[in-house]
Amino acid sequence: MARGNQMLNGGQVIVDYLIREKVPYAFGLCGHGNIGLIDALYERSDEIKTISSRHETVSGFMADVYYRVSGQPTATFTSCGPGSVNLPIALANAYLDSVPFLAVTGNIPTTQFGRGAFQELYRQFQADYPSTVRAMCKRVFQPTRGEQMPLMVRQAWKTMVTGRPGPVVLDVPFDIFKEDAATEVPDPREWSANISARCGADPEGVAAAADMLINAQRPAIIVGQGVRYGGAAAELLRLAERLNIPVGASASGLGAIDTHHKLSLGLVSRGGLYQANAAMRESDVLLALGVRFDDRTSSSWIQGYSFTIPPTKLIHVDIDPDEIGRNYPVALGLMADVRTFLRQLLAEIEARRAPQITPARQAWLARIDGWRREWDAATAPGYVDDATPINPQRAAHEIDKALPEEAILVSDIGVHHNWLLQFYTPTRPDSFIGCMGFGPMGFGVAGVLGAKLAAPDRPCVSVCGDGAFFMHANVLGTAVEYGIPAVWVVWNNYSYASIRGLQRGYLDGRVLATDFHHPETGEPYNPDFAALARSCGVEGCRIDRAGDLGDAIQTAIASGKPYLIDANIGADLNPGGAGVWELPKHGVSRPFIGGRYEPGGA
Repeated sequence: MARGNQMLNGGQVIVDYLIREKVPYAFGLCGHGNIGLIDALYERSDEIKTISSRHETVSGFMADVYYRVSGQPTATFTSCGPGSVNLPIALANAYLDSVPFLAVTGNIPTTQFGRGAFQELYRQFQADYPSTVRAMCKRVFQPTRGEQMPLMVRQAWKTMVTGRPGPVVLDVPFDIFKEDAATEVPDPREWSANISARCGADPEGVAAAADMLINAQRPAIIVGQGVRYGGAAAELLRLAERLNIPVGASASGLGAIDTHHKLSLGLVSRGGLYQANAAMRESDVLLALGVRFDDRTSSSWIQGYSFTIPPTKLIHVDIDPDEIGRNYPVALGLMADVRTFLRQLLAEIEARRAPQITPARQAWLARIDGWRREWDAATAPGYVDDATPINPQRAAHEIDKALPEEAILVSDIGVHHNWLLQFYTPTRPDSFIGCMGFGPMGFGVAGVLGAKLAAPDRPCVSVCGDGAFFMHANVLGTAVEYGIPAVWVVWNNYSYASIRGLQRGYLDGRVLATDFHHPETGEPYNPDFAALARSCGVEGCRIDRAGDLGDAIQTAIASGKPYLIDANIGADLNPGGAGVWELPKHGVSRPFIGGRYEPGGA
């Protein structure tokens, strides 16, 4: 808190404000440009804990996933020059996935602006770090006098958490951390605590949406991240059950509804489940809640695979008006917080006493059950394949079976993520976390540390590719240093297998720079990840059989310590789905099941 009439410096103002916002952790890495801030953190170390990672990008991923699990934004700290330039990958990932954290970046002192001081980016504009990150965050604030700090820190926080959330950068010249700033720090109870970001839709729009859904013959709902992190899962379930509407999910929306629920369709995507894609593309009214309609969800916007809009009538609800109508024309577009809109819609439906089920709705659900049976029959062999290396579908299934319901799975990006999207069955909005906008390797490797700090009583497991893990193996040291009992399952297929799959599928098998081989034997090569883990003080084991994978995961969780499982998983199978993906000038993939839907066709 403020210390009477004692003058606080810039670093103290930042730390005091974070504490007032109930921020429990600051994640970062030291440098000469931020020792003033670290000193302020030291003074208040009994009120906010500092976690020093071994890489700045790791700090950003930890802050990102901490929020996705807890709903509490945190902060990162990095130094000037390369320290903060290591952060943009994490910033961009959080920005595209609408995840807030406050990035406090050090810069050179104001007295040296434009002189080319050590680590200054100066050739286009003095102290020009803000230009490097403007495309990767909601806004950059750069105070150049101590007295600006109280205003900028409260404005930065408000910008971060209101509207469509996202990361904000507070770029501080390192003399300002120590310059006198204020005797009082802004009180969040006055400046941000009473600001509601839960805007509702206009009443006429809500009524129109109710009309369309009640009168639809073949309605469907698709949900994205806006439902999960907007806290709208309970309202979604009420709506789906009230009108018996099936629910599909983008990759970012999986878990918004329990995937075991009878109205859950699963993934809608280029690799989507047959029942999910078929229901979306044959629906007459589609309610989209917090969805971006990116190229993977939409099968590269090719009509008839994921969607057929039009003639499907699209109701698109999003807190960001720029997303409405970006990729598909809308029959009704509503700018609103998803949870607020769903509450409005449910009240409207109840007021009308709409029927819960109609003959047309029963017939529609029966058709969907037929598609579900076809998908289950087509994928059944993969569940029992005992091959070594492990069949990747079987691996995803064994991971799914082994994790308790309360577990949090943090997936990295890669071919394993595509398998998990199909065959992992999350039951809660916060039980399956991935990065679907920017897709940086290392997100799951590092993010699992943030998950475990946010939910210390829940098992937290990262499933990550061998390529991604080796990029950020430094997380092992951080886990040991701070006693974070995360579990890593390294999906070891000795390749960048998702990209190798594209080379095989689109480039007639011309494979280069995507396999890892020993220079002398030509055999697949990777470090011994289990031995690497043990050298860092982390328990490690190697798994070659599918039947042993679940037991290893349960052993790792039960240990209560950091643990790594090196799983030997096959790279020759790629997940297929009911959609397609186009790489322009390279071609269009083929669906694994089903074909292109033609409205009005046989």
